[in-house]
Amino acid sequence: MAENKPLIQVKNLKEYFNINTGWFKTVPLKAVDDVSFDIMKGETLGLVGESGCGKTTVGRTILRLYEPTSGEIFYDGKKIEDKKSIREFRKHATMVFQDPYSSLNPRMTVSDIIGEPLDIYKMYDSAEERRERILELMSYVGLNSEHASRYAHEFSGGQRQRIGIARSLALKPDFIVCDEPVSALDVSIQAQVINMFDELQEKLGLTYLFIAHDLLVVRHISDRIAVMYLGHIVELADANEIYNHPVHPYSKSLISAVPLPDPKAARANKRIVLSGDIPSPLNAPSGCPFRTRCSHACEACAGEMPPLKDVGGGHLVACHRIGDI
Repeated sequence: MAENKPLIQVKNLKEYFNINTGWFKTVPLKAVDDVSFDIMKGETLGLVGESGCGKTTVGRTILRLYEPTSGEIFYDGKKIEDKKSIREFRKHATMVFQDPYSSLNPRMTVSDIIGEPLDIYKMYDSAEERRERILELMSYVGLNSEHASRYAHEFSGGQRQRIGIARSLALKPDFIVCDEPVSALDVSIQAQVINMFDELQEKLGLTYLFIAHDLLVVRHISDRIAVMYLGHIVELADANEIYNHPVHPYSKSLISAVPLPDPKAARANKRIVLSGDIPSPLNAPSGCPFRTRCSHACEACAGEMPPLKDVGGGHLVACHRIGDI
């Protein structure tokens, strides 16, 4: 269960990439633009949105795989800023990558893949202690000891992702960024992996940032959900609250697209179809980035990005017309 103390605090995070447009000119691509949120100890915060909205960049920037353009990141109250604090932070924070086929080194055995973090941080005193720790990690994710000497190409996608999860647990982290960890897997395997994440959280007291575009998966595993659009968080609330009572027009559209298993309910469900395409982050609209696809947009929407406001019970929404819709 989540405690009422933030483990991760993200304040005004920005991540801009300079894109070369020719003739020695560059244009900033605003992948993440002024994002702030907290993740409580033991909590799972789901981060959802369309492809290209900046979800993965948020996760990688928190772990300092990308150097932030600006903003602050705190772990357990301590600011992550210099090389020493980043190295110490990475003992406690790690990542499960989206693609289990490209995130594992094909020239390394399972034992060496899982044991690599232990080698880097010298977390053992003997070869036997290292081996025991690797076998323990493999047992956490449902892999057998005889798998240790095999190579990644000998495994299915679901098993490869289990190897990646075991590697992420090697240093006994508190915080894991899960970057769409089931999107590349068969639907039949997805549920097994999601349930395993739940069990590991309960057993090891983990805190997750769970990045995905499948709202059903996110609702199942998350305590709270943040909805991203074009580098901004537009809504953040309790998982059931945001699923049953979305407020932002973009969130409403996302929820309406979720398939329903009940045929009667599916027929009665009114899909909210957005007009137009998602704008390019290289040339994002002024003010609210969603205004070009929003049926409620007004002049104020073009002027400035609305701040996240609490509309009650910790339900945060960024919309100028919140009182009208």
